[in-house]
Amino acid sequence: MTTKRKRIWGWFFFDWASQPYNTLLLTFIFAPYIKELMADGTAAQSAWGFGIGAAGVIIALLAPILGALADISGNRLRWIWLFSGAYVVGSFALWWAAPGNFNLYITLVFFAIGMIGMEFATIFTNSMLPDLGTKQEIGRISGNGWAFGYLGGLVSLVIMLVFLAESADTGKTLVGLDPAFGLDPEAREGTRAVGPLTAIWYAAFMIPFFLWVRDPKPTKAPKGAVKKALLEVLVTLRKLPQTPSLFAYLGSSMFYRDALNGMYVFGGIYAAGVLDWTVVDTGIFGILAIISGALFAWVGGHADERFGPKPVITFCILVLTFVALSIVFVSREGVYGIPVASSSIVPDVTFYLLGATIGAAGGIIQAASRSMMVRQANPDRMAEAFGLYALAGKATSFIAPLSIGVMTSWTQSQQLGVTPLVVLFLLGLFLLWWVKADGDGVSWQGSPD
Repeated sequence: MTTKRKRIWGWFFFDWASQPYNTLLLTFIFAPYIKELMADGTAAQSAWGFGIGAAGVIIALLAPILGALADISGNRLRWIWLFSGAYVVGSFALWWAAPGNFNLYITLVFFAIGMIGMEFATIFTNSMLPDLGTKQEIGRISGNGWAFGYLGGLVSLVIMLVFLAESADTGKTLVGLDPAFGLDPEAREGTRAVGPLTAIWYAAFMIPFFLWVRDPKPTKAPKGAVKKALLEVLVTLRKLPQTPSLFAYLGSSMFYRDALNGMYVFGGIYAAGVLDWTVVDTGIFGILAIISGALFAWVGGHADERFGPKPVITFCILVLTFVALSIVFVSREGVYGIPVASSSIVPDVTFYLLGATIGAAGGIIQAASRSMMVRQANPDRMAEAFGLYALAGKATSFIAPLSIGVMTSWTQSQQLGVTPLVVLFLLGLFLLWWVKADGDGVSWQGSPD
């Protein structure tokens, strides 16, 4: 018999299994590797922005329809299986992004396939959150899940840095080893192994999820389910102004989550271009960010349980706005307008501290945001609600990467290129003012003890 505790731990394992896509591919290993292949940091940052933005458009268009379809037809696990396949195929295929045979467009297509798989699977796993606990418990459960996911990202990153990812200069890993399994450092096979590792990691650690998580919803889709789902999404969108708190929250999260994702997407490639960091340097930066993220996601979950998600989210937006401003003033030549020697470690240490702050505030705000969505949503339409939540996260998800891409191309400066993040955070903070702590008064049940 699957107990409630096992269901919760099974649900946690999705965060553990899927986190390496964000940690290894999106931010700390694969993105800086792309910069190395392209040599030009500005061109790499622009291309990365346009590619991720295009994937975000696809996710935004389909997310709410898939959520509504899951609510109508049931069997969210079937959808999770489907998109898990896309995750595995897309990430594994990144192995073929080899020096001398590098095709940027094919690489971005496979990266987008994996990213779309991850995002769509997340819609359905997030919609299971209210089945796991009471209204008072979900903040802590969400926070613990994020913390567990960050820990998975940390372990996978350490494995990459110690055993696989080689320096372009020395051909050795962080601790001076040759890449494992006889992988050729000249062909960058150690670093390219990040794709297969991410795929295998996900496939292995989703086993507890599929063994322990059960979906109480019906499994047979009614006739015309797709058409009905599309109509229900249109009706829901038309009625959103009648639920002002939910409407405001979707708008707020749309902007601040887009800005946060921009930080994650461009953190590694920014450091590689502006501070001349190697993949190994960026990996160390990632370790610090993930450790702080795991710790503070757990702390934030308990703060959510005590104070509710709204004040937690507000505080994190303020912290992240400060970080976004600070990033602009950190370069190899100076920190906050104070010139430093080209050999100084001050810019590196400052960026490490900013990375730890991003990890801490990012871990807290993502867990609290998931908890807040449960409070705002209709419990009978939870998958659709998280589809709308994904839509809110992706409807403008192209704004951060595309605006960074455009701003970087226009100014020819990676530092000035990230300034749109400040505006997005402030827009999110402004709209959060109209969000009620417990939503628009829709009854919320939660699972029995």
